[in-house]
Amino acid sequence: MNVKLKTLTMAATIALAAFSVAGAAHARDQIQIAGSSTVLPYANIVAEQFGQTFPQFKTPVVESGGSGGGLKQFCGGVGLNQIDIANSSRPIKEDEKAACAAAGVTDIIEVRFGYDGIVFASDVNGPEFAFTPADWFLALGTNVPVDGKLVENPNKTWKDVNASFPDWKITALIPGEKHGTREVFEEKVLAAGCKATGALDLLVASGLDKKDAEKACVRVRTDGASVDIDGDYTETLGRLQSNKQAIGVFGLSFYENNIDKLRVATIGGVSPSVASIASGEYPVSRPLFFYVKKAHIGVIPGLKEYAEYFLSDGMAGPDGPLAEYGLVPLPADEHEAVKADLAAGKTL
Repeated sequence: MNVKLKTLTMAATIALAAFSVAGAAHARDQIQIAGSSTVLPYANIVAEQFGQTFPQFKTPVVESGGSGGGLKQFCGGVGLNQIDIANSSRPIKEDEKAACAAAGVTDIIEVRFGYDGIVFASDVNGPEFAFTPADWFLALGTNVPVDGKLVENPNKTWKDVNASFPDWKITALIPGEKHGTREVFEEKVLAAGCKATGALDLLVASGLDKKDAEKACVRVRTDGASVDIDGDYTETLGRLQSNKQAIGVFGLSFYENNIDKLRVATIGGVSPSVASIASGEYPVSRPLFFYVKKAHIGVIPGLKEYAEYFLSDGMAGPDGPLAEYGLVPLPADEHEAVKADLAAGKTL
């Protein structure tokens, strides 16, 4: 262990000890949560109902900021000025775990509570789109194959990408890099499209090793065709409503709650729905998580109870309000296993 890391770890250990011993007497009395904009509406539903169901606890404060932003806050340390839970639309990364450990956040409880799909939608009065991952790569990739060679992306309209599409200027509203949705979009759409078009093989043939070639596959053009949205899906919707020929990336639940404004596209011939995501037929789906700082349990009032309430059948089950909003619930056996791990305080 280098001197800097050792110093940080010792400082974090001292802070944790002080928090554990003295914190209970001076604890804040409200759970603090931040992270994924996809998980945000689910966490808001749970927090509101938790406050009503458990009047002895204050309603938790839930903020957005993206999966990466929430996990960065979560890994800031242990103590009354640190958040208790991070919401995430992707699993925590190894480098984030290392950052947590260096700051004294060594006991992390991972709670997977359901699934969501990523959908591609345009104005409700516009034409239908039937996309493939290859279409999206050809629309947004930095360099794309033309006549067997990689060239700077020449495609200006969706019709340039696919002759069956309308002659609309390519304007794709995609999640910014701090969002977990962006990472799933890169992995399951851009990377898949890069491989399907032969671009990955051409990148490797150009001399790049496979890892660098895969990074190049998910690099998007910077000429205005691709627009990063750093806010939540309401910002994406607002941009789309001001440009009726834009196409946005949304979570399934957001689309289902704005079906009067949006027309959803198919991917690989499959329409996104709770059923197609639950069956695994729809290709662009992902699990949803929240992460609990175990050191804060027993110090921050209601933290353990909130986590258990979130995962309860009445909230996250097939007949609960989260499913009603659009969550794809966990299969029954998986749900029971996750509840058992939470009850046991199992950490990563």
